[in-house]
Amino acid sequence: MSNSTGDGQSTPLHSVSVAGAVVRDDGRLLAIRRTDNGTWELPGGVLETTEAPEDGVIREVWEETGIRVEVDQLTGVYKNTTRSIVALVFRCKPSGGVERPSSEATAVEWLTPEQVTERMSEVYAIRLLDALDSNGPYVRTHDGRHLS
Repeated sequence: MSNSTGDGQSTPLHSVSVAGAVVRDDGRLLAIRRTDNGTWELPGGVLETTEAPEDGVIREVWEETGIRVEVDQLTGVYKNTTRSIVALVFRCKPSGGVERPSSEATAVEWLTPEQVTERMSEVYAIRLLDALDSNGPYVRTHDGRHLS
């Protein structure tokens, strides 16, 4: 799908998603094992059209994990060039709730940075590792499998 700009050019449409890089005081990171494909990722999903990005992160993390969060700051913008998705990742602090599986997550765990690297593909692991680094926000492009 594309929008015409009147000059014969077309403007591609992108989906915008949000994700929470939830960091506990002990440095562990919140991760989910997705129901649909079994991969480990950070909690998140498509941003609703009427919702602020920070509100979307709070909603998505709660729905998928049972954890309430406070949003700290934007740590990265990640574009999947294959699927035309732009993901905004925010570092968050847990503020309540109890980890629980959901319709979108068969498992919810607090992982060490080493476990993140072991369990996640690089395009998702980097989002959590970037959130631990105070030099962001980072802007990265990938094809769904590998960083560009």
